[in-house]
Amino acid sequence: MLNLERLRTLDALARHGSVSGAAAGLHITTSAVSQQMAKLEREVGQRLLAKNGRGVRLTDAGRLLADHAARILSQVELAQSDLEAQRGQVVGELRLAAFPTAARGLFPTALADLRGEHPGLRVRSCELEPERGIAGVIRGDLDLAVVLDWYNKPMPVPDGLVKAPILDDPADVAMPAGHPLAGRDEVDLTEFAGDEWITWADGEFCHEWLMFTLRSRGVEPIVGHRAAETHTQLGLVAAGLGVCIAPLLGRHPVPEGIVMVPLRQRLRRHVYALWRADADRRPSIRAAVRALKSAADNLG
Repeated sequence: MLNLERLRTLDALARHGSVSGAAAGLHITTSAVSQQMAKLEREVGQRLLAKNGRGVRLTDAGRLLADHAARILSQVELAQSDLEAQRGQVVGELRLAAFPTAARGLFPTALADLRGEHPGLRVRSCELEPERGIAGVIRGDLDLAVVLDWYNKPMPVPDGLVKAPILDDPADVAMPAGHPLAGRDEVDLTEFAGDEWITWADGEFCHEWLMFTLRSRGVEPIVGHRAAETHTQLGLVAAGLGVCIAPLLGRHPVPEGIVMVPLRQRLRRHVYALWRADADRRPSIRAAVRALKSAADNLG
């Protein structure tokens, strides 16, 4: 009889490509991964791993068993989901991730509500950018991720995932109070052709969206500073170092010396939750989505 936890370890190795990656994904030590794999090799009577430089790779037998393990674990997930649905109780463990402003703006309220309403549910959460959150759900490291896209730049949702909208998040331009456009009721992106922009890290979805949006309006962006957190960006704006796009979610309290001005062409980003289709019937997933929507409804 194949041991399920050892199959889970093999599956993690196949997905992450390294012992350290599997250990991080399973929240165990690298030594524990090696021990589980040694036991699995003895169990099946074949070598599943081979040395590959300073790391390891799966043998042909390892890849064959890993394919079976992925299907077995998917069926186990589906069985657990059906059992939870049949029992109708919100219990067990739920692993969540959200991009930083959603974690700041939604998680405190949503997770506190979950704890109060469902004491039998253990929730673990972390901050991850949308692409990493989606990858974590696909790999099975996460049960649910809160991600985003923009009104003019949707993020592709891979097959096998289910999504539910949480909120539409409006965004304004944040500028120093002394900026020439600070007294306006609304502005256009083309009016910031000479301004320095404070943006996200190169390669992040929101940074790529901002570059795409500005260029689509005929503005070649001048990037002065980069910061992952909205409040860091706003601190740089307050110091007079540039302007930034400031979504409503997670931006309060706004530092002194900043004026928020809406854009003539309204900017909105869509925030939604993603989870695997084989976990769709889990009451804990449904409870988490309800708590996130409730937290979003009570913003501001």
